[in-house]
Amino acid sequence: MAEARSGRSATLADVARLAGVSAMTVSRVLNDRGNVSASTRIRVQRAMDQVRYRPNAMARSLALGRSQTLGVVTFDTAQYGPGSAVLGIERAARERGYGVTITVIERPDHDALRSAVLSLDDRMVDGMVVIAPFAAMAGALRDLGRGTPIVAAEAGHQGEVPIVGIDQGLGARLATRHLLEFGHRTVHHISGPADWIESRLRSDGWRAEPGDRGVTAPPALDGDWTAQSGYEAGMRLADDGSVTAVFVANDQMALGLLHALHERGVRVPQDMSVVGFDDIPESAYFLPSLSTVRQDFARLGAVAVELLDRLVTDDDFVADDRLLIEPSLVVRESAGPPSP
Repeated sequence: MAEARSGRSATLADVARLAGVSAMTVSRVLNDRGNVSASTRIRVQRAMDQVRYRPNAMARSLALGRSQTLGVVTFDTAQYGPGSAVLGIERAARERGYGVTITVIERPDHDALRSAVLSLDDRMVDGMVVIAPFAAMAGALRDLGRGTPIVAAEAGHQGEVPIVGIDQGLGARLATRHLLEFGHRTVHHISGPADWIESRLRSDGWRAEPGDRGVTAPPALDGDWTAQSGYEAGMRLADDGSVTAVFVANDQMALGLLHALHERGVRVPQDMSVVGFDDIPESAYFLPSLSTVRQDFARLGAVAVELLDRLVTDDDFVADDRLLIEPSLVVRESAGPPSP
């Protein structure tokens, strides 16, 4: 159209004129309101593409009575799990038309989390996804009293806010079951830090699986998520000739374990089988390639944002307390039957 070709920005009226509808109809399409037929909606969207119409974000926010921004609270994006969760949340938010404001807290405790939530609330975000996997954060999300919808991702604490997470206990059971079904008499465990909720849940799952078979799990070795701690635990396990199978609470520690076993001449999986947790991109290239538990962080982000969007847009919506996403076992070369 002549006005659009002249160089000025296309307006909502330009779109309405080209589509042969009223400006109110164009507004309804932009704001995803009802009372617009599918054919009219398509015609309006084609007109917007033709004149390269870009809605004014501030005006749209005022019309909706919302900022169209979601807040995300996290703590250490250098860790694979939290970093992947943030990426999944950000992508899902963008697909639903939200911007994202991310706040990283330096101390994993109650006061730091509460301060971060209140800070995002002051920025007028429509809702928040909080990644809160530490036991010390218990109670921080309860009774904030500001009215902003909140969803906890990855972990969180029962009864505070709706929680979307990956079933850590099930993932640990899958890993342990895989080893037991090869014929190993028991499965040893290198755990994550005790102050992480996910670490506790993985340890609980590891302990429960052999317990269901009447087998008592041996004492766990403590790790801190790093390859160094896996290496140190591996040096201890390599000296114990009775150990034939190990479930490691994350892939980085499993890498350290594999290195220690190699140094000690312990063959994997012939002498000792190893299964990790997370399925980091490098795990397929370990020697041997690592069997591990995969967490679907894209699905986690999509479910968390979908739930938060419902809480933001529907005052009558009541969310479930906890939504768990099933992990999956990735079978590679690091696990097998024990040697005769």
